[in-house]
Amino acid sequence: MKHWIAHVAAVALSLGCSLAAAQVGPKSGDAKKAPVTGSPEAQVAMRFIEKSGGQKPDQVFKGRGGLYEVLIGGQIYYVDPEVTFVLAGRMFDPATREDLTQKRLDVALKVDFKSLPLDRAVKTVRGDGSRTLVTFEDPNCGYCKRLWQNMAELKNVTIYTFLYPILSPDSMDKSKAIWCSKDRAASWDEYMVQNKAPAAAGADCKTPLEQNVALGRDLGINGTPTIVFADGTRSAGAMTVATIEQRLAAQKK
Repeated sequence: MKHWIAHVAAVALSLGCSLAAAQVGPKSGDAKKAPVTGSPEAQVAMRFIEKSGGQKPDQVFKGRGGLYEVLIGGQIYYVDPEVTFVLAGRMFDPATREDLTQKRLDVALKVDFKSLPLDRAVKTVRGDGSRTLVTFEDPNCGYCKRLWQNMAELKNVTIYTFLYPILSPDSMDKSKAIWCSKDRAASWDEYMVQNKAPAAAGADCKTPLEQNVALGRDLGINGTPTIVFADGTRSAGAMTVATIEQRLAAQKK
């Protein structure tokens, strides 16, 4: 039998990112147990472990509307203080339309930027290259193409692109061809802008692609594109150049 939390996530995906609820409260007749102590977040974590059959949250945060945000494997789930239900989905601010779920993930999953193996990424330098950012991208990702085309306007920046083939069966082949080309940066740019694919990689060409996928999974990166800034914060989706510039400027300060 699949673990119940995987079932909740599957239901959420089947609903197209709409909210899905799973009741995890105690059944009638359950014996009374000693009260849980500690901070409210610690209490929620303990109740979550108890009622989910041992699933341990990575972190727990106090959220809006009396709910708590439970981080597990790079995903946020919402629960009430007593953990009588679990919600899987996205939460938005109705006034600003800000994705509050992503905002929490950006902070909770902050990256140790200096530890990133940049030698496994495609390096693109523009101008003096004084500003740095990292992206995780799949060549079959339409939003990645939009982001890359937007970033053509960035000046004096070094972009490290981790090829992250997770979307389609042929993503790995396309990523391998780009990595194994004579000029990786040029091949990546030509494919993302002109849809011009490089020649297929030779059988003897070694790539870091499987390591990149493992790295992304460890960092909780579940979609592309994902941008990681030098301060370790991240953002998912095709950000506008203006927003990227704001983030880069904030780090400089």
